[in-house]
Amino acid sequence: MRTDLFDFDLPPECIALRPAEPRDSARLLLVRPNVGVEDHSVRDLPDLLAPGDQIVVNDTKVIAAQLSGRRIGGTSEPHIDVTLIKRIDGSRWQALVRPARKLSEGDVLRFGNEGRVCLLGNLDASVEAKGEAGEVTLAFAFHGPVLDQAIADLGAPPLPPYIASRRAPDDKDVGDYQTMFAKNEGAVAAPTAGLHFTPALEVALAARGVGIQRLTLHVGAGTFLPVKADDTDDHKMHSEWGTVSEETAKTLNEARAKGGRIVAVGSTSMRLLESAATEDGIIRPFTGETAIFITPGYKFRAVDVMMTNFHLPRSTLFMLVSAFSGLDTMRAAYAHAIAKGYRFYSYGDACLLFRDAGAAS
Repeated sequence: MRTDLFDFDLPPECIALRPAEPRDSARLLLVRPNVGVEDHSVRDLPDLLAPGDQIVVNDTKVIAAQLSGRRIGGTSEPHIDVTLIKRIDGSRWQALVRPARKLSEGDVLRFGNEGRVCLLGNLDASVEAKGEAGEVTLAFAFHGPVLDQAIADLGAPPLPPYIASRRAPDDKDVGDYQTMFAKNEGAVAAPTAGLHFTPALEVALAARGVGIQRLTLHVGAGTFLPVKADDTDDHKMHSEWGTVSEETAKTLNEARAKGGRIVAVGSTSMRLLESAATEDGIIRPFTGETAIFITPGYKFRAVDVMMTNFHLPRSTLFMLVSAFSGLDTMRAAYAHAIAKGYRFYSYGDACLLFRDAGAAS
């Protein structure tokens, strides 16, 4: 499909720079294909679902993926900004660097200022490989948990560019940019639909008879990137690692067999569930990489309802929701949200999408 079909104008003032407080006070737009939209709040979620429905959240935990350092060992030591995007093994990460032109294979980067470093000293990394789009492979001097702690000590929250370009990250973002379900470290972007959940909402959902199940997908920085190709067929998705446990798969399959619906919280849960599902909609345990790219025409296998934030124009995420509820439906829903002052993107409001009958399995 043509990428420009997924474009729309968004006033800059619609972009949320801070989350709602409390989190479940955010607005929630109910979207039902061929029915219309309704304005709600996230606190209404239990009433919008039915007993036996199963919510699926992503329990990935965002690491402090923004590092600031310098190249050492040459005639000059230019400043280098690094965003970790994907773990390769215990000591190596794929990363985006700026300015990339200042680095060559074999260069050494040092993170941390003298006097304010991790317990084992400065954190050094060598440039093992360099790509064409500013991405590099960094081999760190530390390994495993020691490296994880060094990154946590020296890094900063990896706020999305549409927020970071308008204000600096601060200590408040350390908590704000993490869901209440965060447990398994490895993401460099938050599964932001999960940011709306609170313990009080969890209790209300349980009282309604709605279950909450967990899976893990480590979100990569590619989630922020617009599609630059003119046609969606020419876009290549970044792969991300995820896992669906045997217990979660069993619970979801049993609930669906009894008439309960599967409600994916966020595009990450959606993509992993669809990757784990068979042609007949049975969810299997899954561990590995997924690069599934969902665009209109995709036949959904596992997910019946989706809760998600409002996404960027021309993004893979807006393409996904358009596949789920219909492009015309989503364009109308976004126009309504903009007119009514909904807050967009990672710290913004949410919508609850019902699947278009044409997208059923």
